[in-house]
Amino acid sequence: MTVTQQMITVAVVVAGTMLTRFLPFLLFPAGKTTPKYIQYIGKVLPPAVFGLLVVYCLRNVSIFEGSRGIPEFIAIGAVIVLHVWKRQMLLSIAGGTILYMVLVQIVF
Repeated sequence: MTVTQQMITVAVVVAGTMLTRFLPFLLFPAGKTTPKYIQYIGKVLPPAVFGLLVVYCLRNVSIFEGSRGIPEFIAIGAVIVLHVWKRQMLLSIAGGTILYMVLVQIVF
């Protein structure tokens, strides 16, 4: 890439980031009521993303070959326990990911 192309690329990335950060505040100002469909999307989308991630992560797991499936299901159990216990999404995801990596690298 030439210097000009790099500058254009950085400018486009910055503009895209700024647009996605500022656009919600422009569309839905503080004094105005948020539309019902946006509130619905905000309520329904996080569980849908979790469901999508579970399906994506488990799509190639075979419980009939070697130890495949055991570390995944132990990590899923840990995520569920952590989330029920602490109710913090980041802690649940990080804890399950770390446990899975330890299981795969050291145990299995």
